[in-house]
Amino acid sequence: MTAVPLSELPLLETDVLVVGAGPTGLMAALVLARRGVRAEVIDPKSGPTRESRALVVQARSMEIYDQLGLAQQVLEAANPATGFQLRQSANPEGFQFAPAQAGDTPFPGAEIFEQSRNEELLASALEGEGRPVRWGHRLVTLLEGIDPADEQVEALVEGPQGLCRLRARWCIGADGASSTVRHQLGLPFEGVTDDATFCVADLHGVTGIPDNTVAARFGDASFAVFIPLGPGGHARLVCLSPTESPDQDEVLAEARADLGINFERVDWFSAYRVHHRVASQFRKGRALLAGDAAHVHSPIGGQGMNAGLQDAHHLANLLADVVRGHLTPSAVGRYERERRPVALTLIEGTDRAFGIIARRGRGAAALRRRFSGIISLLGPTLFRSALGPRLGGLLGQYRIRYRQVPAGTTPPAWADDPAVGLRLLADGERADALRAMTWQLHTYGSRARRPAVPDWIEGPFAFAADPRGRLRPDRMYLIRPDGFVAAAFPLHAGAASTYDVSSALAAFEVVA
Repeated sequence: MTAVPLSELPLLETDVLVVGAGPTGLMAALVLARRGVRAEVIDPKSGPTRESRALVVQARSMEIYDQLGLAQQVLEAANPATGFQLRQSANPEGFQFAPAQAGDTPFPGAEIFEQSRNEELLASALEGEGRPVRWGHRLVTLLEGIDPADEQVEALVEGPQGLCRLRARWCIGADGASSTVRHQLGLPFEGVTDDATFCVADLHGVTGIPDNTVAARFGDASFAVFIPLGPGGHARLVCLSPTESPDQDEVLAEARADLGINFERVDWFSAYRVHHRVASQFRKGRALLAGDAAHVHSPIGGQGMNAGLQDAHHLANLLADVVRGHLTPSAVGRYERERRPVALTLIEGTDRAFGIIARRGRGAAALRRRFSGIISLLGPTLFRSALGPRLGGLLGQYRIRYRQVPAGTTPPAWADDPAVGLRLLADGERADALRAMTWQLHTYGSRARRPAVPDWIEGPFAFAADPRGRLRPDRMYLIRPDGFVAAAFPLHAGAASTYDVSSALAAFEVVA
């Protein structure tokens, strides 16, 4: 068979090539579509994942789904989880974490909504935007876009009809922990693989687990966590394997004997080892990494899929601004500056927790039982104390601050406000405004004249005074499309300083 020259292969052009149709890639493509940017998603699978895999949708991810008009669909199909039970004897009903989040997010608690359902929801919404996923299409290689001087991406893609070229302005690698894009970029995936092996199983007829509660069990040699999937004792079991090469019958027999677990049947069983890794960079040339392609860590706390969804939301909004000419191309560097520290913090936190629990042997088991007893007694008090909102925010992933100036430096006037860098609580009329995914000016309890800003920045919108006093009436706030506060301009006689406004726009690399 005669080889066809690259120049003669079919060519497809778009704004953004998204490699990988997991939750991260699908979220990125949907946000881009809603922002009026063309994106093509490719994935070698034949369709959305069938296994449940990741399970938990945290509060911040629900806020993003709400911005996209999809939150109600998640709520209708999900199973809520609002509390923990660490020791059945010490606290049979467990303790609730959702109350500590109430008032700080419209979606307190967590929703158990499997990865497969997330993918189906996002893929369906994307198809509704006229941008269906190109299933059965595999990235072969990146021909262009890796070098910093490149002004476009060109990829060789293999699909059902053979090879083709796909040309884009940017590429998002959302193709998982074994990312082809990351390998193409030659970026190290720094970290470790844990020695312990974990097993997961979908069980029915599980007894002794409180409704809507994540429950843990600690035995003489092992431990397990149950995540509620639905009524009738339907739960996901995650447990430490007694061997490096686990067998389903052996593992479940050990769970019955050591942990006193009772269930009726098994729908699905698998095993895995936990990785704690982060890419050395999130960008090279015109290609960027998101989700598991950029960072992987322990599943403790149900943080992984949520971090990927938030990577995608952040990056897609940023690329949309660049593609539409609102920001300069170099503004894309903000993605790594803001999201890589979040990934490092997650990995550090989950790695520490994992180090406490993920060891085989009776000595480690004794430490786990002692630790669980302490937390079981202190947990309710901590979540009801002044620390409760902080703990709830960390768990829900909405307690994130994107620093606009390096730590230790004196901030300019527009950044010298506690709200800058935080996400805006999307409630009431403000939620409706944020669904537009536009740059906006807001005031709270006052009115202000519109400063000299580009016409694509909307507002100022005048909202009622903030009952908590976190958003001041003597400020005008610049809000990013992802809902984070970009700047706060002091008001003098109802007007913001021209210098403050121009300085903030320059910092965000707004095109004049």
